[in-house]
Amino acid sequence: MKLLVLCTGNSCRSQMAEGFLRAHLRDSDYIISAGLDPQGLNPLAVGVMGEAGIDISGGTSNHVNDYVDRQFDHVITACDSAAANCPVFPGGGNRLHWPFDDPAHATGTDEEVLKKFRRVRDEIKEKITDWMKELRSAG
Repeated sequence: MKLLVLCTGNSCRSQMAEGFLRAHLRDSDYIISAGLDPQGLNPLAVGVMGEAGIDISGGTSNHVNDYVDRQFDHVITACDSAAANCPVFPGGGNRLHWPFDDPAHATGTDEEVLKKFRRVRDEIKEKITDWMKELRSAG
């Protein structure tokens, strides 16, 4: 399976989704994330994913234009901006829209911000776990 997860900055949501997808799928699957305006990997995203037992510290923040010539089975947009501005990929592929809040814009105390990162992480994990169950039951 070839998957692309796309969001605006490719710093949090798409990176976390890529990490969870890699944890669910085989090494032979092709899973990447990208952004419309890459901002670099957010250290808080790395931290909360580490709490979940998934190391995304080696991830890179890539621009979606790096992948426009590739075919994907599924293109997952993790925010409304990505859905509205997602390029068309050759060979089509199934487009899925899973909008999540951007924890990079969280405000408040350090603990409040961290709580928002954890909430979004958990929402992404739940969505991917449910989707994996759907895929497996479909065949």
